[in-house]
Amino acid sequence: MKRIPYSDDELKIVGEYISTMAPVPKYNTPVTPKENIAAWVKGEKPLWIPTTDDIMFITPRVIVDNIARGFAFENMPPLKPEECGGPDMFGTQWVFVEQVGGSMVRPGNPRLLDANDWKEVITLPDPDTFDWESSAKLNAPLKDSGRSFQAMLLNGLFERLISFMDFEGAVMALIDDDQKDAVHDLFSHLADIHIKIIDKHIEYYGIDGVTMHDDWGSQRAPFFSLATAEEMLVPYVRRIADHCHEKGLWFQQHSCGKNEMLVPAYIDAHVDIWNGQPMNDKYMLYDKYGDQILLGIDLPDMTDASDEEVDKFAREFAEKFKKGNVIINTRGARRDLLDAIYKYGRIALNQ
Repeated sequence: MKRIPYSDDELKIVGEYISTMAPVPKYNTPVTPKENIAAWVKGEKPLWIPTTDDIMFITPRVIVDNIARGFAFENMPPLKPEECGGPDMFGTQWVFVEQVGGSMVRPGNPRLLDANDWKEVITLPDPDTFDWESSAKLNAPLKDSGRSFQAMLLNGLFERLISFMDFEGAVMALIDDDQKDAVHDLFSHLADIHIKIIDKHIEYYGIDGVTMHDDWGSQRAPFFSLATAEEMLVPYVRRIADHCHEKGLWFQQHSCGKNEMLVPAYIDAHVDIWNGQPMNDKYMLYDKYGDQILLGIDLPDMTDASDEEVDKFAREFAEKFKKGNVIINTRGARRDLLDAIYKYGRIALNQ
């Protein structure tokens, strides 16, 4: 990307981006966030350190998983609590828990007790039967908003297995030699369905990237070993990621948990971005893997910090990440802190 000198005029707010969630201010940037993200993902030096505000996602109601999970965001008002829950596209029933703002499969009555029986128990959905045309008309205003536009797929491979088998059954199926072949077969079919849904998003929404949700860890450690991830999950995540790359899209794995030891699996799966949770040592991971995968970076709580402390932190942050191969999580961050990081990041990246 052509280097453009920084100007303080860039910090002027000139409008507001259309959004599927909270409004996002539009700054007087020299290129659009979409262009900056595109260069960043391709390995070029971006003009500024990207942030999660630079990306907009869609989780349309045409995919009933998004209704079942209570996480349908598109060009219309969000779901009311009474509209959430119900069957997903595989017929699994979800219950919305209003207190936590999300849904879960009611535990204790798994649909599938043995992965070998999945073809007799589970009916695969056909995305060709979804009403994409109507959804595309509804969401046409979101296209080409100036921000990078992503499809967000809520139920990844392991999460889908949990929805069929409950957590204990799913974990056991990954390591049980008598069930592994069936799990491989199921994951292969699930990967095919994800790929078809991604192609529909390309055709009907004009997306730039894909984020697949698949939590692989708890607050303290991964749910399974790196060897298990490499054997059972990586081949199918890689197939999905490679398809995205063939179509000119970037691919992000949203995977909650303390998954530091699983980063090599994300890399082997050809994941472009892993935006893990704050309990992971992002600075260590950046130093170790920052040239192989783009990492999400969390900002500290500086609610009570002085202007001088904010400025000092922003300068040091920009110097640390002046290669530009991270993305900043903006949730809860002070606007003046984000502005300062933008400024010092622009200057550092222009050197």
